[in-house]
Amino acid sequence: MTAQAHRVVVLARHGVIPFELAIPARVFGVARTADGRALYDVRTCGLEPGTVSTDADFDVVVPHGPEALAGADTVVVPASYATTSISREGTLPPDLAAAFDLIRSGTRIVSICTGAFALAAAGLLDGRPATTHWRSAARFAELFPQVKLDPDVLFVDDGDILTSAGVAAGIDLCLHIVRRDFGTAVANRAARRCVVPPWRDGGQAQYVDQPVPEPAAPTTADARSWALAHLDQPLTLQDLARRQAMSVRTFTRRFRQEVGVSPGQWLIQQRVDRARHLLEDSDLTVDEVARRCGFGTAASMRQHLRASLGVSPSGYRRTFRS
Repeated sequence: MTAQAHRVVVLARHGVIPFELAIPARVFGVARTADGRALYDVRTCGLEPGTVSTDADFDVVVPHGPEALAGADTVVVPASYATTSISREGTLPPDLAAAFDLIRSGTRIVSICTGAFALAAAGLLDGRPATTHWRSAARFAELFPQVKLDPDVLFVDDGDILTSAGVAAGIDLCLHIVRRDFGTAVANRAARRCVVPPWRDGGQAQYVDQPVPEPAAPTTADARSWALAHLDQPLTLQDLARRQAMSVRTFTRRFRQEVGVSPGQWLIQQRVDRARHLLEDSDLTVDEVARRCGFGTAASMRQHLRASLGVSPSGYRRTFRS
């Protein structure tokens, strides 16, 4: 482990969900440079060192107490079902409040699933956008009306505070953080190690009506595969529907059921992702990258990258050029 590794500290509270507790260690732990150097130093702490109960039929033992939070560059708070004062009254228990007080100013803070309740109870989300698991959204909104809750998205990136929906959305958020910190190539390698999709956009819906089609039911998969092979070309909704021999209306409805976003939103996501790859890994001009991604002009690509990433193509290249 090098001195330059980004320190991630995961706070395990009693009642923690084991799957979500393990996500940061797994995703950040496999994020490495092309020559194998670890980019993150992941540590797990409790409100006191020792045994932490989970919501499963086993406990976990963590070696660090809350003092580990003081040395973190990023703090991750997974969901816990044991802290009733937060879910009932929206208040932090004293030991958790004391732990949060140890976090340095400027530290990036991340929640997974209902971990957002703890961040909101600490006042960290006041006036800011956030999300949580869709099943807990109504209770969250009731307890914390000052938070700009979006219950439909996979995750929200508000700079130094990031929140995700439940379970697999925590993987999406951690991969997004890796991509934000070290670029697409590193994030994609980490995703391959974890055998998960490299990118689901944060604005994608949490709850997809029909992620797995009924047997023998027509899907939009062929159209999506064809579109990915022809991103450099102008693609219309009519083109995609024609590939599946569906009407535009049926195709649009089925696409949203399966993917969680509209065909137009999905195409923009794929083009932005392609642009990121080319800006990182090629010497192509910005105009040529825009053409190969189907944006048409550099101005159009610039607009979409700023909307999605908050940075221009040239700025992105300077930051993440291999």
